[in-house]
Amino acid sequence: MSDQIQIEETANELSTDSPASVASEDQALGQLKDPELGSDQIEQISRQAGLMKSRKVRMAVACHQKTPRRVALRIIRELYTFELMQFALTPVAAADLKRLADELLLSRLTSIALGERISLARRSSTLVAGALLLDKESSVWQPALENPRLTEVAIVRALQRTNATAAFVEAVSHHSKWSVRSEVQVALLRNAHTPLAKAIEFARRIPAQALRDILRVSRMPEKIKSYLKKEKALTADH
Repeated sequence: MSDQIQIEETANELSTDSPASVASEDQALGQLKDPELGSDQIEQISRQAGLMKSRKVRMAVACHQKTPRRVALRIIRELYTFELMQFALTPVAAADLKRLADELLLSRLTSIALGERISLARRSSTLVAGALLLDKESSVWQPALENPRLTEVAIVRALQRTNATAAFVEAVSHHSKWSVRSEVQVALLRNAHTPLAKAIEFARRIPAQALRDILRVSRMPEKIKSYLKKEKALTADH
């Protein structure tokens, strides 16, 4: 008789306290809001296929600080495009996992539809927005250029790439925010597509020796580099 009572008590404990008893999305999300929720409990939630069909639950499990790494990795690799973007922008998520989400997004860019790339360009992380600056479609790189998370470093890296389009380079050279940055101007002077008028403007702001060093590794046509050197010399004489 005592054995029967013990079995019933154990069953009752499991039914009320075990994470496996989580029956709804709201219940799971409520538990996952607790920063002290144990890793075992989180893993139990992650094993419930019905709950894991919920986008909110998947994201909450992946973002929780106590989620076992192998569980988080599995979930991240199964996320859809905009779930990856959202995860990469989540402040509480681990930095290395956010980097993984960004890298997964980058690996998928060639297969992502135009409309989705446009949305990503507007809203994604610095890394993804920087990669989309090299998109052949102006409807993608233009919003990427206005992405609030974009940095000067990302702009410079894009300008250093040989596959940066002429239209993108020209847009940067005229951009009210980016064209006044010294490192961006240097990168533009090294790019083959920078318009001559803008190249002259930027060259005038740089000391003669520094300009020679920049032009030595520039991909600009030799005629333009020679012109800039002569123009700089004439300016220095006056």
